[in-house]
Amino acid sequence: MSKKRIRWHLKRLNLKDKYRLGIYNDTNYEEIFHFRLTGQGVLLSMTALAVIVVGFTIMLIAFTPLRKLIPGYPSDEMRLSMRDNLLKADSLDKAIDEWSYYLNNTLRIIAGDNPATMQNTPDSSFKNKSFRDVRSADDSILRAQVESEERFNLGTGAENRSKDLSGIHFFPPVKGEITNGFDAKVNHLGIDVVTAPNQVVLATLDGTVIMSEWTVETGNVIQIQHDNNLVSVYKHNAKLLQKQGNRVKAGDAVAIVGNSGEFSSGTHLHFELWYKGAPLNPEQYVVF
Repeated sequence: MSKKRIRWHLKRLNLKDKYRLGIYNDTNYEEIFHFRLTGQGVLLSMTALAVIVVGFTIMLIAFTPLRKLIPGYPSDEMRLSMRDNLLKADSLDKAIDEWSYYLNNTLRIIAGDNPATMQNTPDSSFKNKSFRDVRSADDSILRAQVESEERFNLGTGAENRSKDLSGIHFFPPVKGEITNGFDAKVNHLGIDVVTAPNQVVLATLDGTVIMSEWTVETGNVIQIQHDNNLVSVYKHNAKLLQKQGNRVKAGDAVAIVGNSGEFSSGTHLHFELWYKGAPLNPEQYVVF
């Protein structure tokens, strides 16, 4: 058929024209079945059929196990693994926040500042929303006074600590003269020991270095975590010999005595000893 004849047939095709579709017996040409339709009807029927087929296919894939056959679709094991990883990541985020809070407070204590209070915790939020502070002004003043006086009380608590630490032998970090003793009332939570320049500072017990860095107020500071909830702090050093995370033994060199930091007025070692979050008087446990 030539191109001209095809164009002629297309011009004659009209969607509004009526057509008759029939089925005949090939032997005797007897008409078995027929129906009438228009071009518009055929187009609408084909469109509706395509929509139905596509919708059925989508529902079949979405609500049956056939969706697992699609390349890239996660299996049940992969989905469970993704959920578990998400829960672990959330737990790690919370643990990191708690460790950051602990480290920040440790640095603040070493620098001589008051520890910060954790914000936006579920417990504190619940308390803030559910209860009102009904204490009077006099009651608040009395509470503050008692807390200030009892914060570093060396009475019965000190006796109990002495019993708990009675079997521990503390290695003297340096040998020298104590020029400024422990005094919690003026927030001097350690002792100052004057010794020869370039004297080596030794670890007082076995432990792990949890801080080894420089601060503006206390200069080169090293902090060691020991067993039995003990922490020793060495400030104003000229040089640090151990890094954070290092494991040290009692008597190991950890720093060199110096005069670093704004709070230092001469070459000496400022030594602190903490037990269960409370400062101890090092002179009661270490022979300098």
